Amino acid sequence: MADPLADAEDEPLEPDEQAPSRLPLLVIAILALIALGGTVDLILDKPATFLSLHVLFELSMVLFSLSTIMVLSLQWRRTSTELEGARRSLDATQRSLAARQVERDAWRRSAEDALAGLGVAIDRQFAAWGLTPTEGEVALLLLKGYGHKQIAGSTGRSERTVRQHAVAVYQKAGLAGRAELAAFFLHDLMLPGERGKGP
Repeated sequence: MADPLADAEDEPLEPDEQAPSRLPLLVIAILALIALGGTVDLILDKPATFLSLHVLFELSMVLFSLSTIMVLSLQWRRTSTELEGARRSLDATQRSLAARQVERDAWRRSAEDALAGLGVAIDRQFAAWGLTPTEGEVALLLLKGYGHKQIAGSTGRSERTVRQHAVAVYQKAGLAGRAELAAFFLHDLMLPGERGKGP
């Protein structure tokens, strides 16, 4: 199954994701022009008093434009920094996911090889016991932990027939039942922490 995040790593960023938006620059440029225009207008008007409505309006427009430019610049810088941090974090996550994918694929290959070897060994032992193909199928399903009823349902046989095959397997193998069958194949398997310990 394909990993969508791993696939996304290979896709190039869209043009609007590669560079910050030009809209804030445009807004700042417009506000700067308003501030500059208001300042030039005030200088050219040479007002006699600063308490006139015209002068107060021009001053408020200039101050509003300058303060908005400062706020937008700070917000834009903060957003750019956060976006860069998010991109770095995403890159690190994608690299980590790719490494986990490689690790998982290596584990699967190793496990498949080990299980294939175990399957061959089980088939050899079934042949040594002289099991028929049907008895071998039932024995394998018993090893996988299925009950007689489940085996009957999955193989299309009656539960009674499955029991008869199971009894034949135990007799041919010289085993007392399912627990001994499982122990025959799995007794020597140890978890990593159990290695070196006694029985």
